[in-house]
This record gives sequence, structure tokens and C-alpha cells, in this order.
Amino acid sequence: MVVTGKLNEWIKNLCGCGNKSIYRPLSMMTKYFHFALFFSLLLTASDLIGQNKTNESGRRVGMWVITGAESTKPGYADNAKVEEGKYENGRKVGLWKFYYPSGKIKAEITHENGRPKGPYKTYYENGQVEEQGNWALTKQTGNFKRYYENGQVAQDFTFDASGKRNGPQKYFYENGQLMIEGNWNGGKEDGAVKEYYEDGSVKSVRVFNGGQMDKAQSTFKQPKTAAVAPVAQPEPVKDASNNVKKTVRVSTATANPNIGTFDGNGQHTLYNKDRQISQKGIFKDGRLVDGKVYKYNRDGILTNIELYKGGQYIGEGVIDKSMM
Repeated sequence: MVVTGKLNEWIKNLCGCGNKSIYRPLSMMTKYFHFALFFSLLLTASDLIGQNKTNESGRRVGMWVITGAESTKPGYADNAKVEEGKYENGRKVGLWKFYYPSGKIKAEITHENGRPKGPYKTYYENGQVEEQGNWALTKQTGNFKRYYENGQVAQDFTFDASGKRNGPQKYFYENGQLMIEGNWNGGKEDGAVKEYYEDGSVKSVRVFNGGQMDKAQSTFKQPKTAAVAPVAQPEPVKDASNNVKKTVRVSTATANPNIGTFDGNGQHTLYNKDRQISQKGIFKDGRLVDGKVYKYNRDGILTNIELYKGGQYIGEGVIDKSMM
């Protein structure tokens, strides 16, 4: 490495080599310390200079840090990190990290040959893990867990090598109480599937054979806790034609959950093509029953949140500043 000009003078002064070194009276250990500190800073700078490179073919190679100025994702400042990781011949490899506009970690996803493959984690903006599992190109494999924002487990699934749910599967309430447990075989319920009330008492025991419920063998129970006064439910909102807006059925083939699998039932969070939340709540047969639908303008800015109860529109939710 050839150092010239002011930089050359600075190094000479640091090591006591110049005729007018202000460090000349210092001990050799002090001189060495200053020189070592400068050299480590120089190496750090060279690492930064080595980022965001392309090869002779114009393909990305080495470590890359993508900022808001280089990304089409909305909401990021020009100097804010959007994602960072390694490229080989224009394709993502190894662990890539993705960030929220606030700078907090959003996801850690392992890539192979440009596609997600291997362990991954996604995070809520509060730092809690949202999902973790193992991705194999187009499917989940092995253990998969989805969490509530408070850190409690929401789903605990096992997938086989073909990406189908196999073996014990569990759903949980937000308070940590078991909601559903059963065995799946080849992606379908098989045997007894137990469902529990939030107080832990059994709600139903449904018996399945290859995904088909045997009603004659299934049982349904009332909660053990004493009945409470019914809570007044919000009235559906009607338009000028006296019609009530309802949720639309989402195909399991076209649904876009956050890396996980959408089976059309239970608690799910779906995302649009820009990886923004589109629907969140409890689904039944592909339709959002109780939850929220998020609406965005053409610039990707959240404009309103529609609330649904029993599959019917009941009003607008509050947009928190953190959602903007």
C-alpha cells in the first residue's frame, strides 16, 4: 500500500518518523499504539470500500448494503439500511438481514443461489420473533413456529421434506393456553384433533380420516366456566344501498403469508406483493372472520384499517404513528 501526501505525513508523525513529529517525545509503546489504532481504522475503511462491488459482467459480488436511496421500498430514509448480505455472481448467498425503516431488524433469511433456503427468522418491530423455521426453496421443512407480538407461541408445526405438515401440530391462544392439538399426515388432519376454550377446558374432539371429519365420532362440549352476560356485538356498517361489506375468500394457492403456509383456517397474517400486511386475524375456510384488513395508497402508505367481525365490516381501526 503506497501512502502519499497528507496521509503520508500523518503516518510519519504517528510513528515518529518525521523531522517535526509532535509524537517524538512519546515512548515507543505509545507510538506503536497510535500507529496500530490508525492502521485498524484504515482496515475498517478498506472493508467499507470493498462493499457494493460488481464483477466484469456487471453482476453483484461480495458484501452489499442496500440503503433507502437504492431501494424502491417506501418509508426508508436515503441512508437507512434496507438489507445487507453477500452476493456471488449476482445471486444472494448466506445469511441476509432485512430492516424496518426504523433501523430495527425485520428478518434474517439464509439464501442459496439467490433463493431463500435454510434457517430464517422474522421479527416484529418491537424485537420479538414473529416466525422461525427452515425454508427449502418453495416450502417449509422441519419445525416451524409463529409467535404473537407478546412473545407467546401462536403455532408450533412440523413439516416433512415435501413441505407438508406431518406429525403433532399445535395452536395456542395469546395468553399461552393451548388452543388446538392434533396429528397431521401428508398435510391433512389424521385422528383426533382436540380444541380447547381459552380457560383450558375441552371445546371439541374432532376425529379425522385423511382430512375428512367423521361427525359421528366427533364430540363438542360447552365451556366449564359459568356463563356470563352476553357482550353487545358491534353492528355491521351498511352502505347507502343497505348492503354490508364482507371479507373475500382468499385462495390457499394465491395467499401470501410471511414465508409460512396459509391453510385457510386459524390465526394468520397475510401480506401483499410489497410485503406489507394486508389481512390479519382469524380465518375460516379462506375468509377473514375476525380481524383487520389494511389498505394502502399507490405509494404504499397505509391509509386505513378496516375492522371485521363475523366476516362483516364493522368500522375503521386507529392508525398508530408506528404504522406510518
